[in-house]
This record gives sequence, C-alpha cells and structure tokens, in this order.
Amino acid sequence: MDQIIEKAILVGVNLRHDPHFEYSMEELANLAEALNVEVVGVITQNLERVTASHYVGTGKIDEVRSLYEAMDANLVIFDDELSPAQIRNLEKDLDCKVIDRTMLILDIFARRAKTKEAQMQVEIAQLQYMLPRLVGMYNSLSRQGGATGGGFANRGAGETKLELDRRKIEEQITKLRRDLEVVKEQRETQRKQRRKNNIPVVSLVGYTNAGKSTIMNQLLARTSDEEHKQVFEKDMLFATLETSVRQIELEDRKKFLLTDTVGFVSKLPHHLVKAFRSTLEEARDADLLLHVVDVSNEDHEYMMEVTNKTLQAVGVEGVPTIYVYNKADCTEITYPYVNQNRIWLSARDGKGLDELIGMIRSEVFSDYVTLRVCIPYDRGDLVSFLNEKASIKETAYEEDGTHLKVEVRLEHEPKLKPFIITE
Repeated sequence: MDQIIEKAILVGVNLRHDPHFEYSMEELANLAEALNVEVVGVITQNLERVTASHYVGTGKIDEVRSLYEAMDANLVIFDDELSPAQIRNLEKDLDCKVIDRTMLILDIFARRAKTKEAQMQVEIAQLQYMLPRLVGMYNSLSRQGGATGGGFANRGAGETKLELDRRKIEEQITKLRRDLEVVKEQRETQRKQRRKNNIPVVSLVGYTNAGKSTIMNQLLARTSDEEHKQVFEKDMLFATLETSVRQIELEDRKKFLLTDTVGFVSKLPHHLVKAFRSTLEEARDADLLLHVVDVSNEDHEYMMEVTNKTLQAVGVEGVPTIYVYNKADCTEITYPYVNQNRIWLSARDGKGLDELIGMIRSEVFSDYVTLRVCIPYDRGDLVSFLNEKASIKETAYEEDGTHLKVEVRLEHEPKLKPFIITE
C-alpha cells in the first residue's frame, strides 16, 4: 500500500510583534520535517490577541482554505497550542485535519522514545493532552445519533462513550504515574549511591540539536577507548530523549559522571515538561551544568533564554554553569576561546575540548589536596589505595619507605595523616 505523503500548510499568529516569531515558524517547519511532513505553504497574521473561536481571524480561514486546496495539502499545522474549541471550529470550517505545535512535538517524542521510562513519560503527556479534546471526537457521533430518530437513547450514545473513554484514560494516567514512581525511586537510589561514591556529576543541558550528544561522545573518545559507551547523535531535533550517564576518567585518575538530558524547544508543551521532570532532575542534582549553545544560530540568545526558563520550571537553580558555545566552526569567531565561565569551541572538529576539560576540572575538583607521604614497606595496602584513588606525581624508594607526592581528595587526608612528610 502506498504511504500517504503528508503535505501541510503552516499557520502562525505574530502576537504584538514578537521578535522571535520568524524563528518560531522556522522551527515549526523543522518539527514538521522531523515527522517527514512536507511543508507546502505558510500563512501568518499579525494580531494583538488571538481570536478565541478560531485562533486566527475568521477572514484568514478563507485564505487558509484556498491555499490548502491550491497546494493539494491534507493537513494544517498551527504554531501554538490550540484549545479544544478552536480545533473543533477549525476542522469544521476548513473541513480537514488540524493539528497544533503541541501535538507535533508529542508525536516526535513518541517516535523517538526508546526506553520504557521515556515511552511512559510521553504517553502520560499525550493522554493529558487528549483528555479535554475528547468532546470534539464524539460530536459527530452525537449528531449521527440524533439523525436516526431514536430520540434520547441514541442521542446519549456519544456521551456515554465519552464518559467511558474519559475514565479509561484517567485510569491509564494513574497506572503510568504509579509505574513511573517506581522508576523514579530507582533513579533516586542510583543518585544516592553516586553521592555516596563522591563522584562529581556534570550535566549537559541546552536547546535541542545544540550538540550535547556530540560533546559527550567527543569527551568519551578523548578519555576512553570503549566504543560502546558512545551515545546516539544525529543532526535532528530531539535525537536524545533518554538520560545517558557515562563515567569519564581523566589521565590523573580523577573521575566524574557526565549526564546528557533531553533538549529543549520553544513552547515545549507544559504536560511534557511535567512528564520529563524526573529526567530533568538529573540536572538539579548536578555539581556543574554545561549549557551547550549552537552559536552558529542567530537566535542562540533566545534559545538560551528558553533553556534557562525550562530549567527554572523544573527547579534547577543555583548550579554552577559553564556556557559552551558550540559550532564555532560555522561562524567567523576565532576559537577555541575561553572567557571566564564561557568557552567557544567546535565539538565536531574537537578544537576546544581540552580547554573544556580544564574548565570542568577546576570547577569540580576543587576539593583536592597535594601531599608528600612516606609509606612504610609493610603498608602495601596504602600504596594500592593511592594507586586506585589518587594521582601519583612522584615516586622514590628510600630506606624508611616509599616516598610519594600525591594529589588526593580532601576526605582521604585523615587516612594519610600519620604518613605525611612536612617539608
């Protein structure tokens, strides 16, 4: 069977001369493209406020219908979340399928979700979105019931079905929430374990397609030769929905955990932010955030704003941050360039990654101390401990024992106290 090619008309309202309107429409086209929908036309309107009944002014409806017919389209996509009534009225007057930005994003998330947790999170968001919109789905059913002349018995068929479906959806949401709670508790246990192990956590955050997964893979490639640790990366929106956690070990035995979170997008559906809250909480518990920015995009400051607002919405505040201006190779900027907590680099060609590691190092390993110790020859256990936990700078074998210059975490200093050599 031939697959129906979806051809869409995009419709957007520029409210009170929004400076980011053009970018929002461009992003909508990218979102449609992510679902293999061909954009065949765009209609926009400047308004002071949206029209309650149809979102756009009623005069625009004719314009949308004309373009829809002329371009042989089969779908109309609006660049905002529409109310149930607006979708109903638009579908009735345009006589075609109408979807909004939220539905589009939810659909992409549903297709990209790989793990059970991500799938459950997306399903909750989809069901919550559907709940208030069920009425429209059964309007036609009620109309048919009335037309058969069966009176009240038939007229209520749609409503009864509606109540049943509503209950079913609410039960499903409750069940999914319960299942997610279990996953959340497991995640919390893992976090506690990590805190106990005292390994610092560095979390990658940023707009979708800014290059977070590329940075993660490049850092892994620099510090580990294990190919299987690499995470999925692709030049597309929402390539990563799962939280990946990888351990990075530097050449001086210092270790940190790097976590990669879901990318953000403007007008990210409220239900989705709520659903992914537990995943995004990884960032809240981090010791350091790497806020990755696609500096080659002229709207990158707006993207940073969106990311910061979304992080605030899930309670991520007050975490030290390094701003990583990625894709500097696509700009006129000379890179790598470091300015306080900001770095311009290119993850693709690897330039600037050593500098980034240096910045991470000075931020998360400030609790280290350099000591000179003399370990007696009968304390091989301590030498083994230092080989595993410390960075050994110098070694000398003297009569009284092994003389070492080591860099260790402050917490290990008491254990070594009896063996410290004072200069």
